[in-house]
Amino acid sequence: YIYRRYGRDRAAIAATVIHYRPKSTVREVGKALGLTEDVTQKLTSTVWGSFSSRFDERRFTETGFDPDNPEIARLREMVDRLLEFPRHLSQHVGGFVLTQGRLDEMVPIHNGAMADRTFIEWDKDDIDALGLMKVDILALGMLTCIRKSFDLMREHGHGDHLLDTIAVAEDDRVYDMLCRGDSIGVFQVESRAQINMLPRLRPRKLYDLVVQVAIVRPGPIEGDMVHPYLRRRSGKEKVDFPSPHPRFGPPDELQQLLRFTYGVPLFQEQAMKLAIVAAGFTPGEANQLRKSMATFRKVGGMDNFQAKLISGMVRRGYEAEFAERCFKQIEGFGSYGFPESHALSFARLVYVSSWIKCFHPAVFACALLNSQPMGFYAPAQLVRDAVEHGV
Repeated sequence: YIYRRYGRDRAAIAATVIHYRPKSTVREVGKALGLTEDVTQKLTSTVWGSFSSRFDERRFTETGFDPDNPEIARLREMVDRLLEFPRHLSQHVGGFVLTQGRLDEMVPIHNGAMADRTFIEWDKDDIDALGLMKVDILALGMLTCIRKSFDLMREHGHGDHLLDTIAVAEDDRVYDMLCRGDSIGVFQVESRAQINMLPRLRPRKLYDLVVQVAIVRPGPIEGDMVHPYLRRRSGKEKVDFPSPHPRFGPPDELQQLLRFTYGVPLFQEQAMKLAIVAAGFTPGEANQLRKSMATFRKVGGMDNFQAKLISGMVRRGYEAEFAERCFKQIEGFGSYGFPESHALSFARLVYVSSWIKCFHPAVFACALLNSQPMGFYAPAQLVRDAVEHGV
């Protein structure tokens, strides 16, 4: 559609730079040095996957290797030197650059492996620095399922529905179904982790689904945000909003920012605003923080902001322990924290797919099966769930 609408001379996919990471680097260096596959496989167990990882000598020895062995020492040295170097250029999953003029007059273009597919030889950071427009074009199988559901309902006299008309009319029966963890096939909340969370969070309105989508992520989990949120939401823990020194801001500055999430920064926008409001970051610095949150698991960079955030909050009158806890939570966003805007758009699809499953289970099952492959479950499991719902 993009190529058809804008033309191949004005639309192309951005590139992404694949860097050397520890495990793959060990395998490639080991192969170059003539080590056997079982040796390199054993060696890869001594490192973790992020760029900050190096050989852990204790674990290295535990696997039966002598760190002083010349061949092993040479491999370790070469791996450490190669880490973080660009390995090859690849294609971004869906980042399209769209221009008014001809692309080949502005950027270098590379032929992709697929027929009739070209991509720009610059990555998203290069494109951002140059001010070119990049639009992420990502497909969702659930949109296909919902469209097919609406078509079936229209054909069989069950009304003419749209996404917006269903999302506006919230129904308690839909939330009752979700609170039971009855969400197989439902967009974003059908994984085992999400099914287990639904009866604990007990969503009753659309914003609860926004939180549900965002909270079962590595970021909030690693940042120790999940349990405080659940305790505060259920009234088992008091919501506390520390205040800055009166010289630096109003006493409710954090309450204004975090009141809808019970004092827990669940979204990337909240993390950015927290840095601006509580630590004195400029909007530009907060944006750099956002970029670091998205990439620090791969390339590091969060350490540059730790001292600035903590010292900024302490200078404005917040306790050091609270400031450190805030940084730990923000750091957790490096493991796939969610933007609130993204979570909201997903929450609408959660509700619509739940509504169809709740009131038209046969239609939902048929549309799911006709939209495969998608989701967590095999067709046989979807059929079994449909039968349990009276289909």
